[in-house]
Amino acid sequence: MNASPNSLAAQGPLPVALQRVLVVDDSRVQLKILTIMLERWGFEVLHAANGEEALDICARLSPDIVLSDWMMPGIDGLEFCRRFRDLPRDGYGYFILLTSKSEKGAVALGLDAGADDFLTKPVNAEELRARIKAGTRVLSMERELSEKNRMISETLAKLQAVYDAIDADLRQARRIQEALVPRRMGQFGTSRMSLLLKPCGHVGGDLVGMFSPDSDHIGAYSIDVSGHGITSALITARVAGYLSSSYPDQNLALQRTAGVYALRAPEEVAHLLNERLAHDPGISEYMTLLYFTANLKSGQLRMVQAGHPPPLLLRADGEARFLGTGGLPVGLIEQATYEGQDLIMMSGDRLLLYSDGFTEARLKDGSMLGEEGLLGLVQSCGGSSNGPEFLDDLFWRLNAQMATDVGLQDDVSAALFEFDVLQR
Repeated sequence: MNASPNSLAAQGPLPVALQRVLVVDDSRVQLKILTIMLERWGFEVLHAANGEEALDICARLSPDIVLSDWMMPGIDGLEFCRRFRDLPRDGYGYFILLTSKSEKGAVALGLDAGADDFLTKPVNAEELRARIKAGTRVLSMERELSEKNRMISETLAKLQAVYDAIDADLRQARRIQEALVPRRMGQFGTSRMSLLLKPCGHVGGDLVGMFSPDSDHIGAYSIDVSGHGITSALITARVAGYLSSSYPDQNLALQRTAGVYALRAPEEVAHLLNERLAHDPGISEYMTLLYFTANLKSGQLRMVQAGHPPPLLLRADGEARFLGTGGLPVGLIEQATYEGQDLIMMSGDRLLLYSDGFTEARLKDGSMLGEEGLLGLVQSCGGSSNGPEFLDDLFWRLNAQMATDVGLQDDVSAALFEFDVLQR
């Protein structure tokens, strides 16, 4: 040794949190010298005289650092190192080979066996201390990284549990929202009303619906609440209650006179809905609305447009045009006023209500579908299929034109009124 253990001990203990070192050597003198130095540097020292004994200690006690002689009877240092690496353990073990071999080929064999470092015999105390310090730094970083990984894994597990709970709630919310549209098609005499609702997430802010107070009249609506997700879905659930088809006494669009329900004028319905939403302190969202009433005998239709995309009138003779003049959204301004618009439906005519999830859909070339694009999709669908099939075909054609890496960025909904089509 070129420096005494006492002189090195004066430098103070090694700053390590890893304390257990195994020294393996068939020389009792070498074991004694290395043990004394390591203990003075603050380590707990284990020792073994051969590879078999060392493997038993490693299996039971998992030392942090191993100092092993290369040349030993029975299991030599290389084989011991290989078996050491095969042992199950929680963390990494740093392995230093003590050898008189300095050739590059010998070093390569040691590295291939799994050794981390080498010390040439006779061991220099200062060099040993430096190699031990290097090993403890490596192990400290490895343990710190393992601890951080453990914390990350635990955090991810907690987040996964939270996500699973939220996902389950959202799936239930989706089922509840789907229940707001209990049927996709309603037949009213010779006329038919069909609905389509495709949220872009678990739940969405679009809503379509229909109701009929008697055999001669229907009301239908298409709604798009601002924003997306849970908040918008809660607003649609509230509005669905205001326009309930199951509980006419709670439906703002119906008024009861002498025990008989009748449809309010669409502009009056928009006004009532605006009052409800604009004066509700818990709601900051607004919604667009297209609502119409229709007399199934005369074909007289009256509608109100409140910021919603203009409906598409499809005449039986092939004429197609967009209707409406815009209007203010519902719930945006307290004193908003709304105007109705009249239309006469002829036998075989259809009226398509839709949300901007159609017209603002992003296509493969980066553009938006727009009204002309929607008209092209409608015309490609033809007019022979019934309402639900037509709407499904329309949605399928929209998906075929959309950018595949984008998908639905907004809720998509539609309602199709087919007047006097069943007798044609």
